[in-house]
Amino acid sequence: MTDFIVVIPARYGSSRLPGKALADIGGRPMIAWVHEQARRCAASDVIVATDDARIAAACREHGARVEMTAAGHASGTDRIAELARRFGWDDEQIVVNVQGDEPLLPPKLVSQVAELLARTPGADIATLTTEVRSEDEFRDRNMVKVVTDRDGFALYFSRAPIPHRSAGPPANILRRHIGIYAYRAGRLKALSAAPPSPLEREERLEQLRALELGYRIAVADAVDTPPRGVDTQEDLEAIRAIVKSRST
Repeated sequence: MTDFIVVIPARYGSSRLPGKALADIGGRPMIAWVHEQARRCAASDVIVATDDARIAAACREHGARVEMTAAGHASGTDRIAELARRFGWDDEQIVVNVQGDEPLLPPKLVSQVAELLARTPGADIATLTTEVRSEDEFRDRNMVKVVTDRDGFALYFSRAPIPHRSAGPPANILRRHIGIYAYRAGRLKALSAAPPSPLEREERLEQLRALELGYRIAVADAVDTPPRGVDTQEDLEAIRAIVKSRST
């Protein structure tokens, strides 16, 4: 079985939903739900990485391991890389980045992405996708799309609809990216140390920095389809409704 560590980067600030890590879902903060889901996978350790004392306190109250990180990080990747350096993780150690706004992420996906990286020679990063199921999803700029080569390595990620449907390609080649990543720790540290790339700045997608650096990103279809993450108040209400329906 693959040995891997899960890190959940969490910050208080959010342009669309400030404080969402602490948003109440069924009587618990969202970060507690994310941690609980991650603990259900096969990880050797699960760590919340934050720079906010309120988030840290909520994590400890709910039994989560939390590490304080610098306030100036531009991304969750940088926050995780700080821990990789602090704890001296081996360059081949697999680290999974679970987003702090995915309260219902199926645990099997966390294990899947770690195993994908472990079994793919030459891959620096691994990530997952699901099928694009509607034209609205295809056009939605909040849903990141990805195209891959025939061996399952990422060619490009975009908020724009890709590939262009001039000839109406079959729906099974249209893929929505799920924001979960497995990294080899050495590549993670190098990625964090590199400056933002031109494509990354244009698309506001950090994974494009990795592609521009020549990293190979293995991509596979998720074995389960997760609910959307929480970016807006509407997303939060949808998650609350799911949790309420499950409890009743």
